Amino acid sequence: MKLTHINEKHNPKMVDVGDKQITKRVATASGKIKMKKETKKAILEEKTKKGAVLQTAIIAAIMGGKKTSELIPMCHNILIDGIDVDIEETEEGFKLTATAKTTSKTGIEMEALSAVSVGLLTIYDMAKAIDREMEITDIRLEYKAGGKSGEFKRDEK
Repeated sequence: MKLTHINEKHNPKMVDVGDKQITKRVATASGKIKMKKETKKAILEEKTKKGAVLQTAIIAAIMGGKKTSELIPMCHNILIDGIDVDIEETEEGFKLTATAKTTSKTGIEMEALSAVSVGLLTIYDMAKAIDREMEITDIRLEYKAGGKSGEFKRDEK
């Protein structure tokens, strides 16, 4: 298999996407944060010292998606059409889902994954004073469409 981010001298390179077609692309990623019941209750009742945790996490997730190319070395800076973030309560804590969209020459998966990661880290940061045992898990791509590689949908077996 030919590596796309290494040149003939085995030096890192950024892939040239100049000749690729502009297409509509969408990606959805998700992740979970597990916590103590009292931590979840404090977050839901907005009784943490740092304020509205879930609303702040949504804003942070959107900002994280927008900053992806600054965080991931070979990631292209792309125009993001939109990022939609949802947080749902689970038995063990919360699940955060982010869907990112672009009309571009290259993908949007990394933006969706970055959004999820930053959103979950924000929940941890805002509640760590009451629960340092929180655990961020299951960050993964759920769906992507558009571009040369086509559609991907996670198979839940």
